Amino acid sequence: MLDVRNIYKTFNPGTVNEKTALRGVSLHLNDGDFVTVIGGNGAGKSTLLNAVAGVWPVDSGSISIGGADVTHLAEYKRAKYIGRVFQDPMMGTAATMQIEENLALAARRGRSRTLRTGITQSERDEYREILKILDLGLEDRLTSKVGLLSGGQRQALTLLMATLQKPQLLLLDEHTAALDPKTAAKVLDATERIVQKDRLTTLMITHNMKDAIVHGNRLIMMYEGNVALDISGEEKKKLTVEDLLAKFGQATGSDEADDKLLLS
Repeated sequence: MLDVRNIYKTFNPGTVNEKTALRGVSLHLNDGDFVTVIGGNGAGKSTLLNAVAGVWPVDSGSISIGGADVTHLAEYKRAKYIGRVFQDPMMGTAATMQIEENLALAARRGRSRTLRTGITQSERDEYREILKILDLGLEDRLTSKVGLLSGGQRQALTLLMATLQKPQLLLLDEHTAALDPKTAAKVLDATERIVQKDRLTTLMITHNMKDAIVHGNRLIMMYEGNVALDISGEEKKKLTVEDLLAKFGQATGSDEADDKLLLS
C-alpha cells in the first residue's frame, strides 16, 4: 500500500544551514499494516511523513501509494489517497461549525457539491453511531460548535474525519503529543479500534516508546535520516523498552539512545 524507495531530502543545500534529513530511506507497507515510527529529535520521522504526504518534494527516490506513483504529485493531488491527523488538535476541524457539519464535510470529501439538503436524518444517525466509537459522549452533542470541545475531543473528532472516507493510507503525526496522558490514552484506544475495524494502512509517529511497542503490528526506529530498526510479529509482541534501547544500540553502534529517545 506504501512503497518508499531510496528517498533523499536535504534542506538548505549549499548553505551553512544545510541539513540532510533523509538518507536513502526505503520502506514498504503491506495493506493493513499499522506501523509505529519512533526516533530522537532530528531522526527524520516528520520529514519522512511530510515527504509521503507531499508537503515538500524529495531530492531523489520514489514514493507509491496503492500502486500509484505519487513522487511528483502536488500535496493537494496526493490528498485523495491520504488521511492525516496532525499534532495540533486545532488543525483538523472547523471551530465555528457544528460537530455534524464537520463530519458532513469529511463525508463529502472529493464529491461534487449540490443544492440538496445539507445533512439528512439518516446521516445524523450514522454520525451518532460513528461517534460512539470514541467513548467521549460526542454522539449526544451533534449540534455543538467544535470550538467548545476540549483539545482531546477535537483530536478524536479529527481522527474520525480523517478516516470517514477510508483512505488508502492514514498518517498520524504525533497526534496525541499535545494531550494529557489520560486523554491521549483514550485517543490511542480509539485509533486502534478504527484502524482495526477498517483495516487501514497506517503510519504513526510517536515519541513515546511504550505507545510504539503496544500499538500496531510493526515498529520502525529511525536514526540520522534512515531506518535503524524494523521489528514486527512475535518479536514486537515480546518487546520491552529496555530491549528496544539495547537493539537500537546494537544496530547503530550509538549510545545516544537514552538521551535522544527518553528525553525527547
